[in-house]
Amino acid sequence: MDTSLKDALKKAKRKQLLKIVITSIIVVLILLPILYKTGNYFAAKSSTRLHDQLFLHNAIAEPNIQIDSQVTSNSSMFGGNIVTNRSKNINGYLVQWSTLTSSYDWLRSQIDYNELVPGFYWSDTEFYEYDKQTKNKVATFYHPSIQKYHDGVQNELGEISQMKNQVAEVAVSFDQPYTFQEIQAKIPDNLNIVWLYMTSPIVDESKGPAGIEVYGFNPSDSPKEAYKSFIEALEKYDANGFNETIQEFLNSNKNKKFDEVKILGIMLTGQTQNFKALENQDFIRGSSVGATAQIVPYIKPEK
Repeated sequence: MDTSLKDALKKAKRKQLLKIVITSIIVVLILLPILYKTGNYFAAKSSTRLHDQLFLHNAIAEPNIQIDSQVTSNSSMFGGNIVTNRSKNINGYLVQWSTLTSSYDWLRSQIDYNELVPGFYWSDTEFYEYDKQTKNKVATFYHPSIQKYHDGVQNELGEISQMKNQVAEVAVSFDQPYTFQEIQAKIPDNLNIVWLYMTSPIVDESKGPAGIEVYGFNPSDSPKEAYKSFIEALEKYDANGFNETIQEFLNSNKNKKFDEVKILGIMLTGQTQNFKALENQDFIRGSSVGATAQIVPYIKPEK
């Protein structure tokens, strides 16, 4: 082949390669911002969805637990984490509770259920549930339709009322469902009703703890409005209708007035000696102590 022809072919190949390289660079420069914006869009959408789910879960399934802050961390165009700092209000005393670190990406969002589910301390003589990070005891509710629990139905009111100079929270489970008006007539004024236990799955608890969620809400200063918000939160949280317990409750109660709705138990807070009035009351099936705090001179209890 002629030398000049070879040189011409080489030159043409170099030009073609240069065009390909330049075209590739231009395409990459165009696609990178598009990919970045698209990634951020889907990540932000998942982040917002996870934020909403965390707030909804707190509103319906976290007895006497409040969210102090909830922020996004380690965020990128591919996903990130949401850190939820939580505490309990024990009659005016704030007690630290476990921090949740939930994750999200373009397609999925995952609540930190590992920290939501309590740990179990089990020995030959003792059993109780505890918060994994703070190691505080978790108060247990007993469903009136579950007859047998593996460790029996506990009643710890006698023990808590003997404690001196402390505040505490106690989960009180009823022998049968009651209306809020009936409950108010039974509870002393020097105790705070901070959470209403409305429903939970009916499962076999005879062989060990099932680790089920309980659903309810804080009645605050306006129980009727709080109940309305609770129903709305349940509908949003289980919008797909996959949670059988939530759907059964909604089907039975969402069209009822709050005064007609039956309640399975309550979470109370107060000074420990004020719980003595509830000892040996027939309407109480079981009681379980949760977090406690020592009273100090510079913080006055709410009641």
